[in-house]
Amino acid sequence: MTSPPITAHQTENLIDSSQKFNPTRLVDRIFKVLSLLLALSIGFVLLWITYSLLGIAFPAIAQFNLGFLTSQAWDPVQDLYGALPQIYGTIVSSIIALLFAVPLGVGVAIFLSENFLPQKILTPIAFLVELLAAIPSVVYGMWGIFVFIPFILPVLQFIHQLFGWIPLFSTSPSTRQMFATAMVLAIMILPTIIAISRDTMVSLSPALRQGAYGLGATRWETITRVLVPAGLSGIIGSVMLALGRALGETMAAAMLIGNANRINVSLFAPASTISALIANQFGEASGLQRSALFYQALILMIITLIVNMLAEVIVSRFQQVE
Repeated sequence: MTSPPITAHQTENLIDSSQKFNPTRLVDRIFKVLSLLLALSIGFVLLWITYSLLGIAFPAIAQFNLGFLTSQAWDPVQDLYGALPQIYGTIVSSIIALLFAVPLGVGVAIFLSENFLPQKILTPIAFLVELLAAIPSVVYGMWGIFVFIPFILPVLQFIHQLFGWIPLFSTSPSTRQMFATAMVLAIMILPTIIAISRDTMVSLSPALRQGAYGLGATRWETITRVLVPAGLSGIIGSVMLALGRALGETMAAAMLIGNANRINVSLFAPASTISALIANQFGEASGLQRSALFYQALILMIITLIVNMLAEVIVSRFQQVE
């Protein structure tokens, strides 16, 4: 039997019923608008911070221009300021920290994700790794001053005696130095690299492991040739996030690096970073010096934004390759 045709009156009733109030649809629209406003608020906050920094830093920008980036002067008496030693110290200390943290962090992430030991042993290790991220930076600074530097100083003295002819080790190790600061930064950024890399490795499809084993690959070959390349985008993302933290670290750097306003190639000599300089001098700064410190903060913000933008580009490209 065929159903009777829909009349014009029934069609009008269907249209009227579809146009009636629908609470679910209204909630969806409100959620959509609210989500859009929250997303736009992030951009607004970023622009607000940038505008505020530019406003306070404008006297220093107007007086020193881009020469501020290449000058090594920092003389509050004569109102002469430059940011090159701090930019150098910030970038070099962060790169050295990555050189030590990335291999160790990725290695620990592989160890935790591939179950080399029983789960009852791996779970406390993972908890301890996450606990490292909860330690305040000032505690890291105090530990570095009273424990780590006295512990590592004899080793650095030995390196200086053997390789002092190399510019990187030409200075006798000081109790406040670039290398010790970078090592503490490496410990501080380890939880970020380990946690994100481990989550990336765990989230990989089991078919990758099974396929590699089915083709006769060993466990080491499966990890290095299949799993790590497959999770490379997440690993690189963790490294870039760790770099962002190392660039902006304040208290530990201020306590350990020595705050020497000069560029020294030796890793064992005191140095300075942007965040350490701001932390040490902002409390008593005024006038053009205060403006110069905000100029430094603006530079640090730009460097961090560039790092995050590079991270997005690199991660997206590796995801496309995958």
